[in-house]
Amino acid sequence: MPPAQRHPTMVDVAVRAGVSPSTVSRTLRGLSTVSPEVRVRVEQAARELNFAVSRQAASLATGKTGVVAVLTPVLNSWFMGSALDSLAPILRAAGMDLLMYVTPNMTERADFFERLPARRNADALLVFSFDLTEEEGARLDDLEIPVIYVSQHAEGRASVYIDDVAGGRRGTQYLLNLGHRRIAFVKTIGPSGFSFSSNERLTGYRQALTEAGIPLDDSLVVTASSFGDKRRVVESVGQLLSQRQPPTAIFAEQDQAAVSVLWTLRRSGIDVPEQVSVLGFDDHEIARWSDLSTIAQSPTDIGRVAGELVRSLVSDSDADQGQHIVLPTRLILRGSTAPLSREETLPHSGADPLEAASPAHADDGS
Repeated sequence: MPPAQRHPTMVDVAVRAGVSPSTVSRTLRGLSTVSPEVRVRVEQAARELNFAVSRQAASLATGKTGVVAVLTPVLNSWFMGSALDSLAPILRAAGMDLLMYVTPNMTERADFFERLPARRNADALLVFSFDLTEEEGARLDDLEIPVIYVSQHAEGRASVYIDDVAGGRRGTQYLLNLGHRRIAFVKTIGPSGFSFSSNERLTGYRQALTEAGIPLDDSLVVTASSFGDKRRVVESVGQLLSQRQPPTAIFAEQDQAAVSVLWTLRRSGIDVPEQVSVLGFDDHEIARWSDLSTIAQSPTDIGRVAGELVRSLVSDSDADQGQHIVLPTRLILRGSTAPLSREETLPHSGADPLEAASPAHADDGS
Protein backbone atom coordinates (compact mmCIF):
# COMPACT_ATOMS: atom_id res chain seq x y z
CA MET A 1 0.00 0.00 0.00
CA PRO A 2 1.26 3.51 -0.75
CA PRO A 3 2.23 5.53 2.32
CA ALA A 4 -0.42 7.89 3.68
CA GLN A 5 -0.06 11.38 2.24
CA ARG A 6 1.16 13.90 4.83
CA HIS A 7 -0.93 17.05 5.17
CA PRO A 8 1.05 20.28 4.73
CA THR A 9 1.83 22.23 7.87
CA MET A 10 2.36 25.88 8.66
CA VAL A 11 6.10 25.17 8.61
CA ASP A 12 5.81 23.89 5.03
CA VAL A 13 4.04 27.09 4.00
CA ALA A 14 6.72 29.17 5.76
CA VAL A 15 9.55 27.33 3.94
CA ARG A 16 7.93 27.78 0.55
CA ALA A 17 7.16 31.48 1.16
CA GLY A 18 10.58 32.17 2.69
CA VAL A 19 9.19 33.52 5.97
CA SER A 20 8.85 32.35 9.58
CA PRO A 21 5.93 30.19 10.79
CA SER A 22 4.78 33.07 13.02
CA THR A 23 4.54 35.32 9.93
CA VAL A 24 2.42 32.66 8.23
CA SER A 25 0.16 32.58 11.29
CA ARG A 26 -0.26 36.37 11.35
CA THR A 27 -0.94 36.45 7.61
CA LEU A 28 -3.58 33.75 7.59
CA ARG A 29 -5.33 35.37 10.54
CA GLY A 30 -5.60 38.63 8.60
CA LEU A 31 -3.51 40.74 10.97
CA SER A 32 -2.46 44.17 9.72
CA THR A 33 1.16 43.76 10.85
CA VAL A 34 2.06 41.85 7.67
CA SER A 35 3.22 43.77 4.59
CA PRO A 36 1.22 43.39 1.36
CA GLU A 37 4.19 41.77 -0.43
CA VAL A 38 4.66 39.13 2.27
CA ARG A 39 0.90 38.51 2.42
CA VAL A 40 0.84 37.72 -1.30
CA ARG A 41 3.76 35.26 -0.97
CA VAL A 42 2.24 33.44 1.99
CA GLU A 43 -1.23 33.18 0.46
CA GLN A 44 0.22 31.88 -2.80
CA ALA A 45 2.31 29.27 -0.95
CA ALA A 46 -0.74 28.16 1.03
CA ARG A 47 -2.76 27.74 -2.17
CA GLU A 48 0.00 25.76 -3.89
CA LEU A 49 0.25 23.39 -0.92
CA ASN A 50 -3.55 23.19 -0.45
CA PHE A 51 -2.97 24.28 3.13
CA ALA A 52 -6.12 24.86 5.20
CA VAL A 53 -6.02 26.55 8.59
CA SER A 54 -7.58 24.54 11.40
CA ARG A 55 -9.68 26.98 13.40
CA GLN A 56 -9.30 24.87 16.54
CA ALA A 57 -5.51 24.56 16.16
CA ALA A 58 -5.17 28.27 15.45
CA SER A 59 -7.21 29.06 18.55
CA LEU A 60 -5.00 26.89 20.75
CA ALA A 61 -1.83 28.41 19.32
CA THR A 62 -2.87 32.07 19.36
CA GLY A 63 -5.58 32.34 22.00
CA LYS A 64 -7.92 33.70 19.28
CA THR A 65 -11.14 32.07 18.12
CA GLY A 66 -11.42 33.87 14.78
CA VAL A 67 -15.03 34.70 15.69
CA VAL A 68 -16.74 38.06 16.25
CA ALA A 69 -20.05 37.99 18.14
CA VAL A 70 -23.00 40.30 17.55
CA LEU A 71 -25.57 41.03 20.27
CA THR A 72 -28.85 42.48 19.01
CA PRO A 73 -32.47 42.50 20.20
CA VAL A 74 -33.85 41.96 16.67
CA LEU A 75 -32.67 40.90 13.22
CA ASN A 76 -35.72 41.76 11.11
CA SER A 77 -35.00 45.44 10.60
CA TRP A 78 -33.76 47.48 7.66
CA PHE A 79 -30.90 48.89 9.73
CA MET A 80 -29.61 45.51 10.94
CA GLY A 81 -29.86 43.89 7.52
CA SER A 82 -27.95 46.69 5.81
CA ALA A 83 -25.29 46.92 8.53
CA LEU A 84 -24.64 43.18 8.66
CA ASP A 85 -24.50 43.00 4.86
CA SER A 86 -21.45 45.29 4.88
CA LEU A 87 -19.95 44.02 8.15
CA ALA A 88 -19.72 40.36 7.17
CA PRO A 89 -17.39 40.79 4.13
CA ILE A 90 -14.99 42.93 6.19
CA LEU A 91 -14.70 40.15 8.76
CA ARG A 92 -14.49 37.37 6.16
CA ALA A 93 -11.56 39.15 4.52
CA ALA A 94 -9.79 39.01 7.90
CA GLY A 95 -10.56 35.31 8.33
CA MET A 96 -13.22 35.99 10.96
CA ASP A 97 -16.67 34.45 11.28
CA LEU A 98 -19.85 36.04 12.66
CA LEU A 99 -21.70 34.58 15.64
CA MET A 100 -25.16 36.04 16.31
CA TYR A 101 -26.79 36.38 19.72
CA VAL A 102 -30.40 37.60 19.31
CA THR A 103 -32.33 38.39 22.50
CA PRO A 104 -35.90 39.32 21.47
CA ASN A 105 -37.40 38.89 24.94
CA MET A 106 -36.41 39.37 28.57
CA THR A 107 -35.92 35.65 29.20
CA GLU A 108 -33.30 35.25 26.47
CA ARG A 109 -31.72 38.57 27.40
CA ALA A 110 -31.35 37.53 31.05
CA ASP A 111 -29.89 34.19 29.96
CA PHE A 112 -27.25 35.88 27.79
CA PHE A 113 -26.09 38.20 30.56
CA GLU A 114 -26.12 35.38 33.09
CA ARG A 115 -23.97 33.02 30.98
CA LEU A 116 -21.98 35.54 28.88
CA PRO A 117 -21.29 32.89 26.19
CA ALA A 118 -19.27 35.36 24.12
CA ARG A 119 -16.51 35.17 26.76
CA ARG A 120 -15.50 31.71 25.52
CA ASN A 121 -16.63 31.87 21.91
CA ALA A 122 -15.49 35.20 20.44
CA ASP A 123 -12.58 37.60 20.12
CA ALA A 124 -14.84 40.68 20.19
CA LEU A 125 -18.48 41.62 20.73
CA LEU A 126 -20.53 44.12 18.70
CA VAL A 127 -23.56 45.47 20.58
CA PHE A 128 -26.19 46.74 18.11
CA SER A 129 -28.94 49.20 19.12
CA PHE A 130 -29.28 47.93 22.66
CA ASP A 131 -30.47 49.84 25.73
CA LEU A 132 -28.33 48.30 28.46
CA THR A 133 -28.88 48.63 32.17
CA GLU A 134 -25.92 49.74 34.27
CA GLU A 135 -25.53 46.18 35.52
CA GLU A 136 -25.57 44.72 31.98
CA GLY A 137 -22.95 47.23 30.83
CA ALA A 138 -20.74 46.24 33.75
CA ARG A 139 -21.11 42.56 32.81
CA LEU A 140 -19.90 43.29 29.28
CA ASP A 141 -16.94 45.21 30.69
CA ASP A 142 -15.91 41.97 32.42
CA LEU A 143 -15.73 40.01 29.15
CA GLU A 144 -12.01 40.82 28.71
CA ILE A 145 -12.50 41.14 24.94
CA PRO A 146 -13.10 44.30 22.88
CA VAL A 147 -16.75 45.41 23.05
CA ILE A 148 -17.91 47.83 20.34
CA TYR A 149 -21.23 49.67 20.62
CA VAL A 150 -22.94 50.24 17.27
CA SER A 151 -25.61 52.91 16.59
CA GLN A 152 -25.10 54.40 20.04
CA HIS A 153 -22.24 55.94 21.96
CA ALA A 154 -21.08 54.59 25.28
CA GLU A 155 -18.77 56.69 27.39
CA GLY A 156 -15.28 55.22 27.67
CA ARG A 157 -16.12 52.34 25.32
CA ALA A 158 -15.52 51.84 21.60
CA SER A 159 -18.52 53.15 19.65
CA VAL A 160 -19.64 53.66 16.03
CA TYR A 161 -22.67 55.89 15.53
CA ILE A 162 -24.16 58.89 13.80
CA ASP A 163 -24.64 62.19 15.59
CA ASP A 164 -28.39 61.82 16.22
CA VAL A 165 -28.57 65.14 18.04
CA ALA A 166 -27.05 66.97 15.06
CA GLY A 167 -29.43 65.11 12.71
CA GLY A 168 -32.47 66.12 14.75
CA ARG A 169 -31.24 69.70 14.87
CA ARG A 170 -30.53 69.74 11.11
CA GLY A 171 -34.01 68.49 10.24
CA THR A 172 -35.75 70.94 12.53
CA GLN A 173 -33.63 73.85 11.27
CA TYR A 174 -34.57 72.95 7.70
CA LEU A 175 -38.27 73.15 8.57
CA LEU A 176 -37.67 76.45 10.37
CA ASN A 177 -35.91 77.78 7.27
CA LEU A 178 -39.05 76.93 5.28
CA GLY A 179 -40.99 79.26 7.56
CA HIS A 180 -42.61 76.67 9.84
CA ARG A 181 -42.97 77.56 13.50
CA ARG A 182 -45.50 74.96 14.72
CA ILE A 183 -43.35 71.87 14.19
CA ALA A 184 -44.44 68.57 15.73
CA PHE A 185 -42.11 65.67 16.56
CA VAL A 186 -43.13 62.00 16.38
CA LYS A 187 -41.12 59.71 18.66
CA THR A 188 -41.06 55.97 17.99
CA ILE A 189 -40.84 52.92 20.22
CA GLY A 190 -39.80 49.64 18.59
CA PRO A 191 -40.47 46.12 19.91
CA SER A 192 -37.01 46.00 21.51
CA GLY A 193 -37.61 49.19 23.49
CA PHE A 194 -34.40 50.76 22.14
CA SER A 195 -34.70 54.51 22.70
CA PHE A 196 -31.19 55.97 22.45
CA SER A 197 -31.53 57.34 18.90
CA SER A 198 -35.08 58.57 19.49
CA ASN A 199 -34.10 60.49 22.60
CA GLU A 200 -31.05 62.00 20.91
CA ARG A 201 -33.05 63.15 17.86
CA LEU A 202 -35.67 64.69 20.13
CA THR A 203 -32.87 66.56 21.92
CA GLY A 204 -31.68 67.97 18.57
CA TYR A 205 -35.25 69.04 17.69
CA ARG A 206 -35.58 70.91 20.97
CA GLN A 207 -32.16 72.52 20.60
CA ALA A 208 -33.05 73.93 17.16
CA LEU A 209 -36.33 75.38 18.42
CA THR A 210 -34.65 76.94 21.45
CA GLU A 211 -31.90 78.44 19.30
CA ALA A 212 -34.62 79.96 17.08
CA GLY A 213 -36.31 81.51 20.12
CA ILE A 214 -39.42 79.32 19.83
CA PRO A 215 -40.88 78.12 23.15
CA LEU A 216 -41.00 74.36 23.57
CA ASP A 217 -44.52 72.92 23.46
CA ASP A 218 -44.82 69.39 24.86
CA SER A 219 -48.21 68.97 23.17
CA LEU A 220 -46.37 68.88 19.83
CA VAL A 221 -44.33 65.80 20.83
CA VAL A 222 -46.25 62.54 20.35
CA THR A 223 -45.29 58.86 20.42
CA ALA A 224 -46.02 56.16 17.85
CA SER A 225 -44.92 52.60 17.21
CA SER A 226 -42.06 52.18 14.74
CA PHE A 227 -43.19 48.90 13.20
CA GLY A 228 -46.33 49.49 11.21
CA ASP A 229 -48.86 50.15 13.99
CA LYS A 230 -50.92 52.55 11.90
CA ARG A 231 -53.64 52.82 14.53
CA ARG A 232 -51.11 54.34 16.93
CA VAL A 233 -49.93 56.81 14.27
CA VAL A 234 -53.53 57.70 13.42
CA GLU A 235 -54.17 58.50 17.06
CA SER A 236 -51.01 60.60 17.31
CA VAL A 237 -51.81 62.59 14.18
CA GLY A 238 -55.40 63.07 15.37
CA GLN A 239 -54.01 64.40 18.64
CA LEU A 240 -51.92 66.94 16.73
CA LEU A 241 -54.65 68.05 14.32
CA SER A 242 -57.22 68.51 17.07
CA GLN A 243 -55.16 71.26 18.70
CA ARG A 244 -56.35 74.85 18.54
CA GLN A 245 -53.19 75.65 16.57
CA PRO A 246 -52.27 72.48 14.62
CA PRO A 247 -48.69 72.02 13.41
CA THR A 248 -47.77 73.01 9.86
CA ALA A 249 -44.87 70.54 9.80
CA ILE A 250 -44.31 67.10 11.33
CA PHE A 251 -40.82 65.66 11.87
CA ALA A 252 -40.98 61.89 12.46
CA GLU A 253 -37.75 60.48 13.86
CA GLN A 254 -38.00 57.38 11.68
CA ASP A 255 -39.03 57.02 8.03
CA GLN A 256 -41.48 54.19 8.61
CA ALA A 257 -43.40 56.34 11.07
CA ALA A 258 -43.17 59.34 8.71
CA VAL A 259 -44.75 57.34 5.87
CA SER A 260 -47.59 56.35 8.19
CA VAL A 261 -48.03 60.05 9.00
CA LEU A 262 -48.22 60.80 5.25
CA TRP A 263 -50.87 58.11 4.78
CA THR A 264 -52.91 59.41 7.74
CA LEU A 265 -52.83 63.04 6.61
CA ARG A 266 -53.85 62.21 3.06
CA ARG A 267 -56.66 59.96 4.29
CA SER A 268 -57.83 62.92 6.38
CA GLY A 269 -58.04 65.15 3.30
CA ILE A 270 -54.96 67.18 4.20
CA ASP A 271 -52.59 67.97 1.35
CA VAL A 272 -48.88 67.20 1.80
CA PRO A 273 -46.83 69.36 1.54
CA GLU A 274 -49.28 72.18 0.65
CA GLN A 275 -50.88 72.23 4.10
CA VAL A 276 -48.52 70.14 6.24
CA SER A 277 -44.88 69.28 5.51
CA VAL A 278 -43.57 65.88 6.63
CA LEU A 279 -39.92 65.03 7.26
CA GLY A 280 -38.47 61.62 8.16
CA PHE A 281 -35.14 60.26 9.38
CA ASP A 282 -33.03 57.35 8.02
CA ASP A 283 -33.47 57.33 4.20
CA HIS A 284 -35.04 53.90 4.32
CA GLU A 285 -36.07 52.53 0.90
CA ILE A 286 -39.66 53.36 1.78
CA ALA A 287 -38.71 57.05 1.89
CA ARG A 288 -37.67 56.98 -1.77
CA TRP A 289 -40.84 55.13 -2.78
CA SER A 290 -42.98 57.66 -0.87
CA ASP A 291 -41.16 60.79 -2.08
CA LEU A 292 -40.36 61.58 1.56
CA SER A 293 -37.85 64.26 2.52
CA THR A 294 -35.56 62.84 5.19
CA ILE A 295 -32.36 63.03 7.20
CA ALA A 296 -30.22 60.22 5.79
CA GLN A 297 -27.88 57.91 7.61
CA SER A 298 -25.99 54.97 6.07
CA PRO A 299 -26.22 51.66 7.97
CA THR A 300 -23.99 50.21 5.25
CA ASP A 301 -21.21 52.63 6.21
CA ILE A 302 -21.84 51.99 9.90
CA GLY A 303 -21.45 48.23 9.42
CA ARG A 304 -18.29 48.64 7.34
CA VAL A 305 -16.65 51.02 9.84
CA ALA A 306 -17.64 48.76 12.75
CA GLY A 307 -15.97 45.84 10.96
CA GLU A 308 -12.78 47.81 10.39
CA LEU A 309 -12.73 48.87 14.05
CA VAL A 310 -13.16 45.26 15.20
CA ARG A 311 -10.21 44.16 13.06
CA SER A 312 -8.07 46.92 14.51
CA LEU A 313 -8.95 46.21 18.15
CA VAL A 314 -8.53 42.44 17.82
CA SER A 315 -5.21 42.58 15.98
CA ASP A 316 -3.63 45.36 18.05
CA SER A 317 -3.86 45.04 21.82
CA ASP A 318 -2.46 48.58 22.16
CA ALA A 319 -5.27 50.16 20.10
CA ASP A 320 -7.54 52.65 21.85
CA GLN A 321 -10.36 50.53 23.29
CA GLY A 322 -12.52 53.61 23.93
CA GLN A 323 -12.38 55.36 20.58
CA HIS A 324 -15.56 56.85 19.09
CA ILE A 325 -16.22 57.04 15.34
CA VAL A 326 -19.04 59.43 14.41
CA LEU A 327 -20.48 59.23 10.90
CA PRO A 328 -22.33 62.10 9.18
CA THR A 329 -26.00 62.53 8.28
CA ARG A 330 -27.30 64.53 5.32
CA LEU A 331 -30.56 66.17 4.29
CA ILE A 332 -32.39 64.55 1.35
CA LEU A 333 -35.00 66.79 -0.25
CA ARG A 334 -38.06 65.22 -1.85
CA GLY A 335 -41.69 66.15 -2.33
CA SER A 336 -43.09 65.95 1.21
CA THR A 337 -41.80 69.33 2.40
CA ALA A 338 -42.41 72.87 1.13
CA PRO A 339 -42.17 76.50 2.30
CA LEU A 340 -44.97 77.65 4.56
CA SER A 341 -47.49 79.93 2.90
CA ARG A 342 -49.26 82.39 5.17
CA GLU A 343 -52.50 81.49 3.41
CA GLU A 344 -52.22 77.80 4.25
CA THR A 345 -54.77 76.56 6.78
CA LEU A 346 -55.97 73.13 7.75
CA PRO A 347 -59.52 72.22 6.61
CA HIS A 348 -62.21 72.79 9.21
CA SER A 349 -64.86 70.48 7.87
CA GLY A 350 -65.94 69.38 11.31
CA ALA A 351 -64.77 65.83 10.62
CA ASP A 352 -62.71 64.12 13.29
CA PRO A 353 -59.28 63.47 11.73
CA LEU A 354 -58.90 60.31 13.82
CA GLU A 355 -62.26 59.00 12.62
CA ALA A 356 -61.59 59.99 9.00
CA ALA A 357 -58.31 58.07 8.86
CA SER A 358 -59.11 55.14 11.12
CA PRO A 359 -58.50 51.66 9.73
CA ALA A 360 -62.21 50.93 10.16
CA HIS A 361 -62.93 53.42 7.36
CA ALA A 362 -59.99 52.74 5.05
CA ASP A 363 -57.81 49.93 3.81
CA ASP A 364 -54.53 50.16 5.75
CA GLY A 365 -52.53 48.57 2.95
CA SER A 366 -51.37 45.64 5.08
